[in-house]
Amino acid sequence: MSAMNQEEIARTLRTLLGRIAPDADVHGLDPAADLARSLELDSMDFLGFLTAIHKELGVAIAETDYAQVRTLAGCVDYVTAHRPARSR
Repeated sequence: MSAMNQEEIARTLRTLLGRIAPDADVHGLDPAADLARSLELDSMDFLGFLTAIHKELGVAIAETDYAQVRTLAGCVDYVTAHRPARSR
């Protein structure tokens, strides 16, 4: 499996958010907007999103790093930096 670029990661994250907030416009989401506020996610929804990131992309996000993933742009940067290397 080849490495995902940031656009592919963003697309995957939007898909995951769409599963958690099906009525939200995840495709029109401002990458700098606070996810919880913009999508009306409660703490359990946000944790579900982080769990989905771990399952789908192999990136576990420590509680101490939650502030870094409050926005879509932050999530993309975090996943890009922490995604495990894949063998070809």
